[in-house]
Order: sequence, then structure tokens, then C-alpha cells
Amino acid sequence: MNKAEFSRLYMELLPGLYRLALSILCNEADAEDAVQQSAVNAWQVRSRIRSGSERAYLTRILINVCRDTQRQRMKTFPVRDVPDVVAPDEDSSLRPALDSLPEKLRTPLLLKYMEGWSEREISAALRITLYAVKSRLRRGREALARQLKEEENQ
Repeated sequence: MNKAEFSRLYMELLPGLYRLALSILCNEADAEDAVQQSAVNAWQVRSRIRSGSERAYLTRILINVCRDTQRQRMKTFPVRDVPDVVAPDEDSSLRPALDSLPEKLRTPLLLKYMEGWSEREISAALRITLYAVKSRLRRGREALARQLKEEENQ
């Protein structure tokens, strides 16, 4: 993959990668840093990226960078000082409910419903089975429905 192809691909995927990083890290500055670091990491291993699986490969790199950032953050900040979740729409109860889900349920939901990924693409990006993707999507939807119903009843 040459520089022009890589740049075109990364610019095409950039908005979705940023949204995913923001949903995992819950901090705009950290999300921007993670996206930039994932671009550097992807560029360094671009020869290993197979044609047709670029999106999954780049997403996997970003998820790994986000997890590294979370680990580093936990070493640096006491838990009480970790920034609150940034919600784009304060009036919406969906975003806080989504952010309260564990990452393993939240990430497949975001990829499926916000980014429009197929279950096979999610499976490849997260390196889990198709069955696990379907299970996490179902459990994530159920958890969201429960949380939204509880908020409605309050």
C-alpha cells in the first residue's frame, strides 16, 4: 500500500475511527491522540494489511491503542479524577445509557448501528466469532432497553 492509498483510506475512515475512540476513551483529547497514534502504527505495518480487510485491521489497531491509553490513564489518574463522559447531545438519554455499558457490549453496538458495519466486519475487527458478535449485540440491546425503561419509569 503506497502513501496515497493509505492517506485516502485513512481519511475515509477517520470520522468513524474518531467516534469509536471517543466512545471508548470518553475524552476528546485522548480520542484525537489515539486516532493519530493508530495512524502511525498502521503506517508502520502497512505491508501486513491484506487487501479487503483494511477497515477491520485499522479499527483493531485503534482499539488496541485505546486500551493502551486506558491502561496508562489508570496508572496516572486516581479513579475519581477520570474525566466524565462527553455526551454530544445532553438532552438524549441514549448516549449516557450507551456509555454506561461495558466496552465489550458498547463497541459492537457502535460499530453496527453508528458506523453501519456488518456483523462479519465487526467479527474481523474485534477478532471474535460471528456468534460472539451476535450475542454481544443482543445483550447490548437488551441492556440498553432495560436502562432506558428504568429512566422512563423514574
